[in-house]
Parts: sequence; C-alpha cells; structure tokens
Amino acid sequence: MSACVFCDIIAKRTPAYFVYEDEESVAFLDHRPLIPGHVLLVPRQHYPTFADLPRAEVGPLFVAAQRLSSAVERALDADGAFVAINVKISQSVPHLHIHVVPRRKGDGLFSKTFQWIRRPYPTESAIVETQRAIQAALQA
Repeated sequence: MSACVFCDIIAKRTPAYFVYEDEESVAFLDHRPLIPGHVLLVPRQHYPTFADLPRAEVGPLFVAAQRLSSAVERALDADGAFVAINVKISQSVPHLHIHVVPRRKGDGLFSKTFQWIRRPYPTESAIVETQRAIQAALQA
C-alpha cells in the first residue's frame, strides 16, 4: 500500500466503486457521500492540489468532470450537480480530486454548514495590493 489512498484505489489495491475511467483519470463513488451518488474524480497521476496539476491536464480533467456531472444528473434524476475542488486547508486526501454531487431542490445540502461569510478588505489599498499580486502571479 502507498501513502495515498487514492493512488491505491487507482492501482486497484483498495476496492472502490468505479464509475468512470479514461487514460488520465478515474472516478468512483465517495465512500462517505454527502448525498448518494457523490462521485470523486481523480487524475491517475498523483498531484497533491489543483495548483500542482499541469496546465495540459486541466482541460481533459474538466471535460471528464463535465461528463460526470451530466451523467450523475441523468442517472439519478437530479436537478443539478455541485462540482467542487477542495483546497489544502480542507482537503482530507492530499491527491487532487473533484467532487461531483447530485443536487435536488430542497435537499438541504450545505443549508447550515456551507456559508459564504463576507470578510471585506480593510482598506482600498489592500484591495489594490491583492489585485496586483494576483495579476503578477498570472504573468509569472
């Protein structure tokens, strides 16, 4: 067994309920679903976070996520799908993964725990400083 549970699942050393496989990625049912049908899409290659994913692999991974989202909606007669990538701070497995979660109106998912808490910038200069830092990072 490796140190990464998702690498073990990809290598089929750990059992999982696969729903999708291609050359670059696999998808399987989350063993602790938010809602039944919650799927995890992971690249076959180990990348700890989204920022680590090579640019050339972003497109194929998101095409797979789009396909899964549509398939989950159709297969489970869902009203939509929640598609998300955790960041390091809340990522329980350090292997990039995309959550595809079926949604239905009134399902209550995130109604009490998922909140957009507003934290305004302290000053106008802080806004500009943040803007410039992001612009510089995009140029690097």
